[in-house]
Amino acid sequence: MVKRLCNQALACCGGIVALANVRSKEGRRVRRREFISILTSGVAVWGLNAHGQQSGKFWHVGFIAHTQEKFYEPLFQRLRELGYEEGRNLVVERRYAQGHAERFQEFADEMVRLNVDVIIVITTPAAQAAKRSTTAIPIVHPAAIDPVGTGLVASLARPGGNVTGLAVLNAELSAKRLEVLHEVIPGLSHGAVLWNAANPANSLAWEETKNAASVLAVTLKSYEVRDVNDFDGAFARIAQQGPDFLYVLQDALTLQNRRRIIDFANQKRLPSMFVGKEWVEEGGLMCYGDNLPERYRRAASYVDKILRGAKPADLPVEQPTLFELVFNLKTAKAIGITIPPALLSRADEIIE
Repeated sequence: MVKRLCNQALACCGGIVALANVRSKEGRRVRRREFISILTSGVAVWGLNAHGQQSGKFWHVGFIAHTQEKFYEPLFQRLRELGYEEGRNLVVERRYAQGHAERFQEFADEMVRLNVDVIIVITTPAAQAAKRSTTAIPIVHPAAIDPVGTGLVASLARPGGNVTGLAVLNAELSAKRLEVLHEVIPGLSHGAVLWNAANPANSLAWEETKNAASVLAVTLKSYEVRDVNDFDGAFARIAQQGPDFLYVLQDALTLQNRRRIIDFANQKRLPSMFVGKEWVEEGGLMCYGDNLPERYRRAASYVDKILRGAKPADLPVEQPTLFELVFNLKTAKAIGITIPPALLSRADEIIE
């Protein structure tokens, strides 16, 4: 079996004589050890292709995010349920920027060179980078903030290009979140909004949040961050101003740094409002938003449809319809806040 694999690998590479005469870029003859490495690689690649032919098509998917997160797993779990299994018929190229957004373009260009079948992006700057790199490879964004306003799609109903996925209603839910804050702190008058200004998708969310606050006669002050190094400075400015509450606009950067943000808010005994349950489970006071793991699970269906031949332009961008109100009573007690019973009765979950 091994002999047959080697012979076929050599045939694909042009034979042992051709390989022995391969020269490097510097013009030197490839040495025996290097030749063996080439031979081994050829066998490995041939074996992968042979396996793919026996089992059906191998799918090649790119995945670009800030960092690895536990709530991405439902996406891959759902793909397995749909028949896409890494090591059998699926290869996933994972790339994490680790807070360095400038790497998104590098990763997007790499996915084009790898000629992946689909690119999954977890933040709008990554989606924009991928769209700049290709108009041919489909792009799925599970958490697109204002995808129309940022130019990712022509409309939610008919995206019209190579990008589709699920939309985040950060801007639209701002009024509801501020109303909940007002019930928890009836006398609130001014708040701090922490957000990633390097993500163009957040601009609309910030404007909508300001508009919602004005209806409640609440003044908001913007505290912008653009990378992981900006948080300490923003925290110092917020502490100096002494706002009534902290409101966080969620995107990949703030979500990646949620532990730091939660710790700051609780140390300053600052009531805080977040977008998803992940924050409250880790000690944040409260949240109102859709279920993040379920969002990524639903994104797998977009990948599946595209791999089966659907065009992103014809797949409407989905908007969430179910939202969760969650409180952390342990945090409330620690920072001296009492959640009104009427609010607790409406909560979808209470963490004690």
